[in-house]
Amino acid sequence: MSKHFFNSAVLAGAMLLAACSSAPTTTPTLDQARSEFVKASNNPQVAQYAPLEFRQATEALDRANASAAKNEPLDKIDHFAYLAKQKILTAEEVASAKAAEANIATVRQERTEVQLQARTAEADRARADAAAAQAQAQAAQAQAQDAQAQAAAAQAQAQQAQAQNQALSEHAARLEAILVELHAVKTERGYVVTIGDILFDTDKASLKPEGMSTVRKLAEVMMQNPDRTVLVEGFTDSTGRASHNQDLSQRRANSVAMALTGMGVPRERVATRAYGEAFPVAPNDNASDRQRNRRVEIVLSNEGTPIPPRVSQR
Repeated sequence: MSKHFFNSAVLAGAMLLAACSSAPTTTPTLDQARSEFVKASNNPQVAQYAPLEFRQATEALDRANASAAKNEPLDKIDHFAYLAKQKILTAEEVASAKAAEANIATVRQERTEVQLQARTAEADRARADAAAAQAQAQAAQAQAQDAQAQAAAAQAQAQQAQAQNQALSEHAARLEAILVELHAVKTERGYVVTIGDILFDTDKASLKPEGMSTVRKLAEVMMQNPDRTVLVEGFTDSTGRASHNQDLSQRRANSVAMALTGMGVPRERVATRAYGEAFPVAPNDNASDRQRNRRVEIVLSNEGTPIPPRVSQR
């Protein structure tokens, strides 16, 4: 646009020169105005930011050139040249101001964009921090729930162990109470419960009701202690034939064993052994001692341990 205005001014001056036969008049002011016009036309800011002001400057210079071409008075030429210079200066100042404003606007826009980017980055960091905090909170909550579950499981195990221990204690107390009631004797072979002769019919193997009561209590112990076995051992005194005594001791041992199995004790947990007149617990020289020898001993094994054999008499 500046080159267009410059060419227009030059063309106008050339036409005026062609119309006149004598050389056009010029002044230092006009020369200066023309030089400043060329400089302004080469300034891209003038064409971009002050096109109206530069057009006015071009028109003012055209009037000055026209006055010079007509060889009008110098003061008139200088007047138009001065006006042209002022218009050119105005165009340059307007262009400079608007360029500065545009530069300021650009800087502000860049600053705004930087601030926006900073705020966006800050918001992104805040979201990332919030997400990390949420993840940490969730992890902490999961750990707390896991710890709570572990504590609940430990408490349940402790309660279960306590219940088992209590059950075992109650079971042991019940076992002890029954053994005490049966007058059981603790030996290396196990607990020994004795069913005396008075609990059998005379010279027979059938148990009396009192004998059955003793066997029933022993069966209860057996049912509550599945890892224990019994050995039923029959004995007699030394009177009478040895074969008869051996047979009687066997039948009485079998009678007790059958009573136990009849009350629910598995047969494989019950064994019998007949000793006849062997292993007396008292001399056979009076009726009272002989009655003590006529007996059935029920050996209740130690827990999870087989019953050792009876040591032979010397």
